[in-house]
Amino acid sequence: MEEQEMAQNAETVDTGAGFDMNTDENAAGTSHLNAAVDEGGESEKLQAELQEQKDKYLRLMAEFDNFRRRTAKERLELMQTAGKDVIVSLLDVLDDCDRAEKQLQANDDIAVQKEGIQIVFNKLRTTLTNKGVKAMDSMHTDFDVEKHEAITEIPAPTEKLKGKVLDEVVKGYYLNDKLIRFAKVVVGK
Repeated sequence: MEEQEMAQNAETVDTGAGFDMNTDENAAGTSHLNAAVDEGGESEKLQAELQEQKDKYLRLMAEFDNFRRRTAKERLELMQTAGKDVIVSLLDVLDDCDRAEKQLQANDDIAVQKEGIQIVFNKLRTTLTNKGVKAMDSMHTDFDVEKHEAITEIPAPTEKLKGKVLDEVVKGYYLNDKLIRFAKVVVGK
C-alpha cells in the first residue's frame, strides 16, 4: 500500500494552491510534450510568407498613393481647362463685337447698326446652342419651384392665369438638359 501511495505521489504534485497538477507524460493533453521539436523549417517558411505579404502590402500602398496623386493632378488640370472649348468658341463672337463697335463709331445709319448688332446676337445664341445651352420657355406655363424663382406675385388678369408665369424677368437656361439657371419670374395670383 505504501508503494501505491508513493507511485501516486510521483504522478501528482501538490502545488499548495488546493489542486493537484498531473505530471504523467502519458496522460491526455500532454502528448505534445513528447513531440519532436521542429528545427525551424516551418518557422522560416512562415517568416518568408510574412515578408512576402508585407512586400505586397507596401507595393499596393505605393501604387494607390501614386494613383491618388495622378488623379488629383488630372482633376486640377481638367478644372483649369474645363471652359477652354467654350471660351475659344466665344472668341469669334467677341471679334464680331469689336467689329460692330467700330461700325457704330464710323457709321451713323441706324438700320445698318441694328442689323450688325443683330448678327452678333444671333451668332452668340448659335454658339451657345451648339455647346448645349438651351433657353427655358416659361411664359404662361405653370409656376414650378424646380425651375422658377418667383420675384413677385401680381393679381392675374384672368382666372385662367392664376398660378402661371406672367412675366419673365431673367431667362432660365439648361445645359445638355440639366438646369443651370433658374428663371426669375412674376407669378399671377
